[in-house]
Amino acid sequence: MSATMQAPQATDTTPAQGLISLTGDSIEAATEQLLAHAARLQASDVFLCSNEQCVIAQVRHLGIVRPLAVMPVEQGKRVITLIKARALMDLAEKRRPQEGRWIFQHTLADKSEAAFDLRVSTIPTAFGEDMALRLLDRSSKLFTLDNLGLTRSQRNILNSTLDSPGGLILFTGPTGSGKTATMYTCLQKLNDGRRKINTIEDPIEYAVDGVRQSQVNPVIGLGFSELLRSVMRQAPDVIMIGEIRDPETASIAIRAANSGHLVLATIHAVAAAGAIHSMRALGVHPHFLATALRCIVAQRLVRTLCPACKTCFDLADAPHTFDEVAPFLSEGEGKLLWAARGCPECLMTGYASRTGVFELLPITRDLRNLISENHTVQEIRTQAAQEKMLEFRHAAMLKVAHGETSTEEVFRAIPTEHLVSED
Repeated sequence: MSATMQAPQATDTTPAQGLISLTGDSIEAATEQLLAHAARLQASDVFLCSNEQCVIAQVRHLGIVRPLAVMPVEQGKRVITLIKARALMDLAEKRRPQEGRWIFQHTLADKSEAAFDLRVSTIPTAFGEDMALRLLDRSSKLFTLDNLGLTRSQRNILNSTLDSPGGLILFTGPTGSGKTATMYTCLQKLNDGRRKINTIEDPIEYAVDGVRQSQVNPVIGLGFSELLRSVMRQAPDVIMIGEIRDPETASIAIRAANSGHLVLATIHAVAAAGAIHSMRALGVHPHFLATALRCIVAQRLVRTLCPACKTCFDLADAPHTFDEVAPFLSEGEGKLLWAARGCPECLMTGYASRTGVFELLPITRDLRNLISENHTVQEIRTQAAQEKMLEFRHAAMLKVAHGETSTEEVFRAIPTEHLVSED
């Protein structure tokens, strides 16, 4: 996730002006050009999709998949084979999925060197192998709580929770919603030299000085639960768990949180209160879950409007558009509605970067009682709303009112049920 990442300048080979051409390039040069272009775009993923008559290269840029190049079948297969070789994967195996890793060195426009950790995955498809590459920029700077996209009140809640001597903080959202970046930001705040911090990750996305980082290795049967048991014997003050995937990991995490450790972990759920149901589904006892939980952070990423070309509309004919969030707006805000237009600066997309939309659920005494008594997620959510939790729809409306994003982008990124009032 990047709240400050700027869109690249348009060039002769940007998707806005057509696909890049790899005709006549050697396989090494074609592969270099593909990955270098993806790096310049600050893409998060590259996809090589094998079809009957061609291999299509795509990138995920600001969360949206875009075509990058079309290669003849033979050239595309050779590019896939070269990447497999660099990632130390079995070249002869094309019938089973494989995973590998390649450190890709790339020279930037300013002649400096950048290293990208490529996580490579292949899967057999109807017309050959498809390949997905996750690009992890080793030079990326970690965020601070101020530039994640949190409101001031949400920052205060999260800061206060991170000062807790122990307990469980859950981070939830779909894949690619920025959960890991938010957890790293929290670790950065906690990493003041006075705490022993251990992480269990898959994979390690950022190297953080002073933090003891471990990576799961399924090939040898080293999963989250096995590593977590060992980490507990390392006497940590803070434990970060990349993902709670199974009942054993969930159980150990709850025990750790209830025994005085501060545990940060991700779990899949569509909203903050939904994380409680996800933990229950993994067999966690409601009483122990209630005593361990300190806060739940749910998030989505939305694209922010390009400042060079965004356009606005007067809301004089619809003065009540932002009434729900009026108490959070400053004087003069909420009078305009902003929309994407598109220009060369943003590759004609209308958007220049991404920011987070958050729903924070601090666990109060009343909520703790509801969780302990095994009340429904809807009852917990209703109580949270009564306690003035800033729900997704309110957080999203604030982004629109501030001119950071458009209503179209909000509806694209956040499920409709979280944007419509239940009244």
